[in-house]
Amino acid sequence: MEVTLLLSFKLLLLFSVFSISSLLTLSTDFAVGGDGDWAIPSSKDPDFYNKWAAKNRFKVDDTINFKYNKDSVLVVTESEYNKCRSMHPIFFSNNGKTEFKFERAGLFYFISGVNGHCERGERMIIKVITGPDASPPDERNNTDSSDSTINDLHSTSLSIFLLAVGNLALALGFN
Repeated sequence: MEVTLLLSFKLLLLFSVFSISSLLTLSTDFAVGGDGDWAIPSSKDPDFYNKWAAKNRFKVDDTINFKYNKDSVLVVTESEYNKCRSMHPIFFSNNGKTEFKFERAGLFYFISGVNGHCERGERMIIKVITGPDASPPDERNNTDSSDSTINDLHSTSLSIFLLAVGNLALALGFN
């Protein structure tokens, strides 16, 4: 009975470690703009894509999916974004269904490569963070301390993970 209880406890701790580590590495797939296509937004809402991006939290390893017809997706510099044109994009795709994975934190500038589309609102800025910050934008403190909050959350997650590993090691008799 005692051996079975100890084995159950060890399995529970092992499961906890794997659960916590998988939570730290979850990534999300986003459909750009929600369920619609990458296209010129209506004249009533030319800032549609930036509003959509501001409502979401993008992390390293997340992906965004663009669906479009007779269009293209470019990742460009801030300067090129502001001019709505790029002769040398960082990334280019025009296959109608583009998946883009965020491999670093920072700002990403997307524009349509079709002449006139960017000027009419088919463009978007996405901020990618490194930590697991899932709070909605309007509930966050929009000061310069947001980066330190993200780092604190990452640090806390790492501490919980290391505590679970330590408990597992103790339970398995590694002392």
